[in-house]
Amino acid sequence: MPGFRTIEISNPVFEQQQLRFLTVKTNSLKGRGDICIFIPQGTTELQNMPVCVLLHGVYGSAWSWAFNAGVHRKAQQMIDKGEIAPVIIAMPSDGLWGDGSAYLPHHSLDFEKWIASDVPETLIASFPQVSEQSLFFIAGLSMGGFGALRIGAKYNQRFSGMAGHSSITELRQLSLFVEENPDDYAQPVKSDESVLDTILKYREQLPPFRFDCGSDDLLINENRILHQQLSANNIPHIYEEFEGEHEWPYWEEHVASTLQFFHTLL
Repeated sequence: MPGFRTIEISNPVFEQQQLRFLTVKTNSLKGRGDICIFIPQGTTELQNMPVCVLLHGVYGSAWSWAFNAGVHRKAQQMIDKGEIAPVIIAMPSDGLWGDGSAYLPHHSLDFEKWIASDVPETLIASFPQVSEQSLFFIAGLSMGGFGALRIGAKYNQRFSGMAGHSSITELRQLSLFVEENPDDYAQPVKSDESVLDTILKYREQLPPFRFDCGSDDLLINENRILHQQLSANNIPHIYEEFEGEHEWPYWEEHVASTLQFFHTLL
């Protein structure tokens, strides 16, 4: 495949619960990146299926959403009930730099391009259900929410919708979670360090988006401020608050709202 030296895909004989694993060597990471992929039951013959790229938070990896939140089980249940259309869920690693890469380019590695370009291209190259005609959506939690809302806005020609759960809204908030020096993440374009600034920069081409946060989350004030700033700038969006903290039970429950939201955009 042009652009990728190797793509290694797990053997279906040994896979379980419709989960597959894929490892691709990409120039963006100057090495290999992992993707956990959920492909719903009974979709072998489908084409142009929608894809949700789901980003994890700090400390995590490609397995986090599946094995900490069971998102694949939730999605299959919703599909079986007719609540959402069949959707492929791609759960990439962030590139595994430090406690978290922030899904930004730094240290001669491009963690942003890995998500925005390489992951979709790898899926198109690897699975007949995915094509250039497939609609791609992007969502994430905490650091992954920061990545999803930024990347979804910036790469609006690729992503048809975006969402965040308990999102970091400014890069400086990453210091609440990581031991790396904040200067390690500094961007030459300062708007790339802010969800709001990125959204305002691309406001004329924004895909529809939503975000939510738990009322007892350590980032609740930051999410409320983002909501207020978006409203003040007349940026259409959906913001919701629910009971909960910055923890997996919250994300396990409320990822369903994002899947339903993306379904409305098909």
